[in-house]
Amino acid sequence: MSSSTAPTWIDPPDPSIGTLKQQLARSEAERQRLEAENTHLRLELKERYGFSNLVGTSGPMRQVQEQIAQVARANTTVLLRGESGTGKELLAHAIHYNSTRAKRPFVKVSCAALPHDLLESELFGVEAGAFTGAHVMRKGRFELADGGTLFLDEIGELTVAAQVKLLRVLQAREIERVGGTESIPINIRLIVATNKDLEAAIATGHFREDLYHRLNVFTIFVPPLRERKTDILLLADHFLEKLSREHHKQVRRIATPAIDMLVSYHWPGNVRELANAIERAVVVCDAGVIHGHHLPPTLQTAEASGTAPTLTLNEMLEAVEKDALQDALKSARGNRAKAARLLGATERVFNYRVRRYRIDWKRFRA
Repeated sequence: MSSSTAPTWIDPPDPSIGTLKQQLARSEAERQRLEAENTHLRLELKERYGFSNLVGTSGPMRQVQEQIAQVARANTTVLLRGESGTGKELLAHAIHYNSTRAKRPFVKVSCAALPHDLLESELFGVEAGAFTGAHVMRKGRFELADGGTLFLDEIGELTVAAQVKLLRVLQAREIERVGGTESIPINIRLIVATNKDLEAAIATGHFREDLYHRLNVFTIFVPPLRERKTDILLLADHFLEKLSREHHKQVRRIATPAIDMLVSYHWPGNVRELANAIERAVVVCDAGVIHGHHLPPTLQTAEASGTAPTLTLNEMLEAVEKDALQDALKSARGNRAKAARLLGATERVFNYRVRRYRIDWKRFRA
């Protein structure tokens, strides 16, 4: 009688194991992609807000650049003071992205934009059930900025009640969420900005003196544009290059009369107004050169700019004609025949005009 061996059963491979491995591989690839993208974005931000982007060579601007270089790598509280539109937020970014906290968050709060009754919850967060509608715990800006920089813009707009709470946080270096009892330690670098006269606000009781002394550790006064006139052309060229790229236009330069208008204007809106003026000019410009008529109307009237006309009509017309001749020579790189064609004139007439205005055409050669 022959003996038979019982068959051995081998379980088929579990298809879910292969699927799980594929999911893990995809998750790891996605994690690496997000990490690389995060690193790339941080490098872009650091480049965008590097010291090289603080445009200006005037004395007041050089002083600001030196102060930022001194304080950037410290953890010192910085108070930025200056008129609206002078670039205080840009300087705050520059301080953060050139500090040891550059890889951590930069969180901005506009104290003027937040309603007073929401300011506390926005800054310090809310515990679930703290009030009607607070169904989940929500972190405030202080917690979101932990390890990084918190930028409180327009600090002079804080109510006195909010100033008391802010002072308490700065003294204790910890917060409590609205509706909570737990003290949460915070590790932030604080930068604040204002266009207000804080000393006058203290005198009238609208700003606490003890908070002022907490904030007034390292103060940087950001100069208005009218006090750094030599930077106007540098800034205009900077915005021209940037905005031409953004609007996909080939606008190469600003004509001399338009430059004169930019320099003559008193810029109540400071650098922000200049950027807006150049953006408008880029949008309406239909050629490669920005002329005076491309600029906003406020720059084209003597009343608005504070500049009364000092030339006669003939002198103004001659100035426009001379500028057109120079523009053509620049575009033609000193080739007078080509420059004449650009203006729709004969070479003989063009050369006559060049001699009349004593234009040195040779200096336009490439």
